Amino acid sequence: MGTAPHAVIFDVGNVLFPWEPRRLYERLFANEQALDAFLSQVATKEWHFQHDAGRPFAETSVELSALYPEHADKIALWGPRFGEQLGPAFPDMVTLIEDLDSAGVPLYAITNFSGEFWRAWMPQVEWLFGRFQGIVVSGDEKLVKPDPAIYALALERFGLKGPDAVFVDDMPVNVATARAFGMHGVEFIGAGAFRAELVHLGVLAG
Repeated sequence: MGTAPHAVIFDVGNVLFPWEPRRLYERLFANEQALDAFLSQVATKEWHFQHDAGRPFAETSVELSALYPEHADKIALWGPRFGEQLGPAFPDMVTLIEDLDSAGVPLYAITNFSGEFWRAWMPQVEWLFGRFQGIVVSGDEKLVKPDPAIYALALERFGLKGPDAVFVDDMPVNVATARAFGMHGVEFIGAGAFRAELVHLGVLAG
């Protein structure tokens, strides 16, 4: 059956922590319609993804504010308050990570995340990521999932071959690329299902 996996590589956003820009901006707009318009037409997730690819917020915010000067004050908060767009860690996933760590399973992550936002957020979440042996952040590498190059880089840096790892992500396209590298790719639908898969694979005791 080939090599049994012995390490786990996690995605971060919406696997370990929920990410939703509305968490921050709903506090800054009195009007729901104006909030919806801002997030769907101005500071969109698509606009944000260039930070994941390594563009500095200082550049992207100036560009967007030039297009929407009436929203410049709110655009300016996206970077400094990015951590407020992320909710508390999913409790069942925290428990799973604790269980994997206690069992001696090496933990890693590949995340599409701005390098500058990651470093600002990290002090708040060091209690969890301190258990990880390696994390590849897309913004620092200027490579984003599902680009095969970020997977190749991560495996090399982590000292793993594809079949050594279980990879979990909420985006099917990212899981598909992991599978192309021989990893056991799992689409994340919840902590219970993922735990059951890890037990099935023999990574974690039942």
